[in-house]
Amino acid sequence: MELHSRGTHVIPLRLFALFIFAIWLSCAPAQAEKRVALVIGNSAYKSALKLGNPVNDATLVGGMFKLAGFDAVDVRLDLNASDMRRALREFAGRTRDADVAVVYYAGHGIELDGNNYLIPTDAALESDGDVLDETIPVERVQFAVEPAKQLRLIILDACRDNPFAKTMKRTLASRAIGRGLAKVEPTSPNTMIAFAAKAGSTASDGDTRNSPFATAIAEHLPKPGLDLRKAFGFVRDDVLKRTGYKQEPFVYGSLGGDDVPLVAAKPAVTGPQANPQDAIRRDYELALQLATRDGWEAFLAQYPDGFYANLAKGQLNKIAAEETRASAEQRAKAAEQEKARLVAERAQKAEQDKATAAARAAEEARIAAEKQKQIEQARTEAAEQQRKVAEAAAAKALAEKQAAEKAKAELAARQAAEKVEQAAKPTADRQMPAADQKVAALSPAPTSTLSAADLTKSVQSELRRVGCLSTAADGDWSAASQRSLTLFNKYAGTQFDAKLASVDALDALKAKPGRVCPLVCNFGFKADGDQCVKIACRPGYRVGDDNECEKIQEKKPVATREESRRRDEDRKRSDAAAPAPQASGQIICNNGGCRPVAKGCRLGSVPNANGSLKITGEVCN
Repeated sequence: MELHSRGTHVIPLRLFALFIFAIWLSCAPAQAEKRVALVIGNSAYKSALKLGNPVNDATLVGGMFKLAGFDAVDVRLDLNASDMRRALREFAGRTRDADVAVVYYAGHGIELDGNNYLIPTDAALESDGDVLDETIPVERVQFAVEPAKQLRLIILDACRDNPFAKTMKRTLASRAIGRGLAKVEPTSPNTMIAFAAKAGSTASDGDTRNSPFATAIAEHLPKPGLDLRKAFGFVRDDVLKRTGYKQEPFVYGSLGGDDVPLVAAKPAVTGPQANPQDAIRRDYELALQLATRDGWEAFLAQYPDGFYANLAKGQLNKIAAEETRASAEQRAKAAEQEKARLVAERAQKAEQDKATAAARAAEEARIAAEKQKQIEQARTEAAEQQRKVAEAAAAKALAEKQAAEKAKAELAARQAAEKVEQAAKPTADRQMPAADQKVAALSPAPTSTLSAADLTKSVQSELRRVGCLSTAADGDWSAASQRSLTLFNKYAGTQFDAKLASVDALDALKAKPGRVCPLVCNFGFKADGDQCVKIACRPGYRVGDDNECEKIQEKKPVATREESRRRDEDRKRSDAAAPAPQASGQIICNNGGCRPVAKGCRLGSVPNANGSLKITGEVCN
């Protein structure tokens, strides 16, 4: 603010325009809640038989979260113990500013003394004591989702029949290893833990590509506006029916009285209406799953014309070709049986020739029908490919239309702000002193466009703010800047071209209130908020290869090679050194070397060891 000469306060023109624009923005819809998810699927166990479905289940559920509009979905497959700890540590950092945090795990789990543990792919579990060292406790997962503000959800498809529990050794006979997982009671509010099977029972891996529990989860949880308690109730009913009432999912924890949907209810449509072809496409895909004549005829009765009607007619032609082939094959088989009957009854040659001709004709008809079926199948596959291309083009056109509408709305907002600024300008000019008006007249008007260098610097500055760029914003769109925009695309779910800095990328970056890319620290440091702090281990411990504190192993002192060599040289010198001369002056030599004659002794003749010869030796009194 500035003080007028008459004592009144004058608001600068730009500040006044920004104030009006902020009031306009406050009337816009509130920003949607932030939802993050971590999905883990372990199938390739090294010390047990490979599980068929966890990887498929994790892929299905991760795709479900992405389609549900989650802000960040991290899908990890076949993780060892170190990778699981790292994934949970990174996810805990993302949940600090999240409203909803979800962890889904599919794989083996084990219960020991009433506590539940998730089993990584490299676990051996030769004894019950290895459980504490080689597995991940469920409490570690609860710690990862704890910072979420509104909802914490843990889904455990880990109640399968565990092979480790049958082979591991027991160090204590009283130690209990349960069947399935043990009951849990979350201590944090608004926390739910869902088991694929009730505590103390096991779950089915399923005979199809996905387990019954994962299939029901992907079907019911993403329904807009459906309360989680109802959604898991529907999941329970579906799993009971699909498993012949042998497997009953169960949910632990509690929520408040308000509905808590995983996906918010869709608001009333006020903008462009949905594509009418979407309903036809859904009905077509349903008929495609049925793959029966009745299904396609019902579809054509509902939609007799159009692109999908032509595809349905092609599917009917394919079914007709298959029916013709089957009929021809039946006739050929009947003709062969008739021929065999005539031969067995010694029929006349004419009748046999007639039956042979009929069998040949039937075989030719079967071959022709088989070829026709292959032709129709090829046509159907080509039509399906064209359908997918057309749908992709329609989706692209819809996205471009939405982007154009968004740009149009932003342009309208900018124009409204400029109109407000122009309307406020005369009033401000009247209140400003004459000298200030002259200065304002000399100041250039702000430009609404950015040069390429300014745009590049702005994008680099925003990338630094959201934690994706560590270098300075120098206006040079280098390989480091391209990698940082690629990281932003990965963690923000966008698809901007990383080869150049664009206005759309700048707008998307400015829309992010905080860090997007995870903080990566060097060895010996860990992430604490937006900073890397050094890991401090207590005495007797040090930072290990997995960036965790581990106990220091004591090593016995070992003599170095240089010390051993020096001792050997000293021994050789002492052995080779000449003996000190004695007073007698006589020296005796043998195979062991030479030495002075002992005091009181002299050299003389002495018998050898056999007593047959005399040799020179020491003669002592």
